[in-house]
Amino acid sequence: MNTKSAMIAICGRPNVGKSTLTNTVVGEKIAIVSNKPQTTRNRICGILTKDDTQFVFMDTPGFHKPRTKLGDYMVNVVQESVSDVDLALLLVEPIANIGPQEQALMDQFRQRKVPAVLVINKIDTIEDKDALLAVIALYSQAFAFDAIIPLSAKTKEGVEELLSVCAGYAVQSPWFFPEGETTDQPERQVIAEIIREKMLWNLDKEIPHGTAVEITRFSERDNGIVDVEATIYCEKASHKGIIIGKGGQMLKKISSQARADCERFMGTKVYLQTWIKVKENWRDSDFLIRNFGYRRDQ
Repeated sequence: MNTKSAMIAICGRPNVGKSTLTNTVVGEKIAIVSNKPQTTRNRICGILTKDDTQFVFMDTPGFHKPRTKLGDYMVNVVQESVSDVDLALLLVEPIANIGPQEQALMDQFRQRKVPAVLVINKIDTIEDKDALLAVIALYSQAFAFDAIIPLSAKTKEGVEELLSVCAGYAVQSPWFFPEGETTDQPERQVIAEIIREKMLWNLDKEIPHGTAVEITRFSERDNGIVDVEATIYCEKASHKGIIIGKGGQMLKKISSQARADCERFMGTKVYLQTWIKVKENWRDSDFLIRNFGYRRDQ
């Protein structure tokens, strides 16, 4: 069989639905999602093999103005992700306004001569289709997109059209990943991200953004049961108390929700134990950023 592949970067400002779209096209939850910005920190590859073509969708961190070294790392990930791909998708909300983030990304596409498609997400949230036409008109004037596709990553409307457009950018090449694989992330990394997602959903304000998760033990028994021990790092002692909660209830809730998702991902029973440690200002420590798995060589 003559095989083809397409490397596709999904870019956009925080919270526009990049991870939701990645999960939708792959058909499996491989990237964490939350209603808070800057959820994704690393570049995560979602892999879809369809007929003779393998699509590798790179879910990138939200493009934003960084305030910490971790923020610098995240922005660099985005810039590096669009440097050598077959196609870039600029994901935006159905709002007729081009912000500095979108402008900067379009400048990157232009500078690197990367073909780009505009994807207008969350069309399920608008009632007035004229509003959609205004968005299309505005972005058409700003950049020569190869195509403009309105869709809803949540309801899947328009996703098949997006895939058919992406197929046009596939090139003859061996597949990068074995058939059946859905992500390039190691299992322990996915589990760490699942735990962090549950903190994003359950904790308020800035606390979850100051957390990192390290998997300190990952082992499989002869009967297939997986044992996981995870350490959650936070930046302040007061945050540690909030994560643990009254009588340990919050940590128990986070761990219980995480374990359920881990079992779905692993396809087997998972025993999960979690601990909390304080590492002040870890987001501004090059050593700790690397130590927690945020490496430029990924």
